[in-house]
Amino acid sequence: MLRTIKYYFYTLFTAVILVSCGQGETLQRYYVDHQEAKNFISQDFPLSMIEIDKSNFTEQQQEAYNSVDKLNFLGYKASQENADTFKSELSKVKAILSNEKYNDLMEFSDKGNKISVKYLGTNQEAEEIILFGSSPDMGFGIVRILGDDMSPDKMITLIEAMQKADIDKSQVENIMNFFN
Repeated sequence: MLRTIKYYFYTLFTAVILVSCGQGETLQRYYVDHQEAKNFISQDFPLSMIEIDKSNFTEQQQEAYNSVDKLNFLGYKASQENADTFKSELSKVKAILSNEKYNDLMEFSDKGNKISVKYLGTNQEAEEIILFGSSPDMGFGIVRILGDDMSPDKMITLIEAMQKADIDKSQVENIMNFFN
């Protein structure tokens, strides 16, 4: 009997290890591995830290805004000296985000740069929203939006509203200076 229990325990343990190893690199793991690496910048901050004029927000946009707890930013600064590393890191991030667990939400262009928005979760509730943009001249940036009761549909309206909102740029000045 003891031998049978040990057998089942070892089988279960082996299965858990194989499944966890087979999931490949995650965006969260990429963040952790690169947050202090050369040419990277990482910053976590609560959404409340960024002052946004919400006076024109609809009820749905306000509800979406209130569902967001914090933002995790990871950026890579491209230069002529690190062009090969930039391409390699960009490929890694694109490979992670091409995993089928990341659902496409929307894409848009900002000043000629394409930005994609993806999410983890279901159509009713998103565990996290991911904004990803890159530029060969500047580098790339990833923003993980984390919160509770986030809905992909509401996040679309929030993102559209934030594109038009008056945001105090001094609050994200060190990120902007990093890319200059």
